[in-house]
Amino acid sequence: MTLLRSAFLTTMIAVFMFVTACQSGGAVTRQVVDDSAPTQAQTNTAYTLGTGDKLRINVFGQPELSGQFVVDGTGSISLPLIGQIAASGSSTQDLETTIATELSNGFLLEPRVSVEVTNYRPFYILGEVGRPGEYPFNSGLTVLNAVAAAGGFTYRANKKVIYIKSVGADKEMAYELNTNTIVKPGDTLRIGERIF
Repeated sequence: MTLLRSAFLTTMIAVFMFVTACQSGGAVTRQVVDDSAPTQAQTNTAYTLGTGDKLRINVFGQPELSGQFVVDGTGSISLPLIGQIAASGSSTQDLETTIATELSNGFLLEPRVSVEVTNYRPFYILGEVGRPGEYPFNSGLTVLNAVAAAGGFTYRANKKVIYIKSVGADKEMAYELNTNTIVKPGDTLRIGERIF
């Protein structure tokens, strides 16, 4: 009887540990596959603005200073009164602070500014997919979603590894191709050929 009870308790502990592990998924990551690259996982860090992002900027109580703006090829946006402001590489919070600071220099008393990304820059997918090309980015996008948007894998596709070149990176990195591998705005994805 005690042997049966011991086996039952061991089974229950194993089930509890499995359920706990499944629930504590945490941040979505990219697992590096390339042996020459660092082996740590890349976590989903704060989003930084870049060329092609569309923004809604609201200066509270000032509708003539508010509106839709696009980060241009130089990485800047052009605002009424203050002109060109560098946006590329900044977070939305950093840009809010920059705009508020510029507006408080002789234009407005204690301006309150909010910045929201309304349309992220696109991502690109190349290689062994049905329709390689440029696609709009959506929040929470994974590489499997990106492949599905591009018409799925071709019969020659390597379904284990994906190569990703992020904005500002010098070279592409190889990552494990699974449901947790994330896509960031501006990424260039490449699905390679499998080796027979």
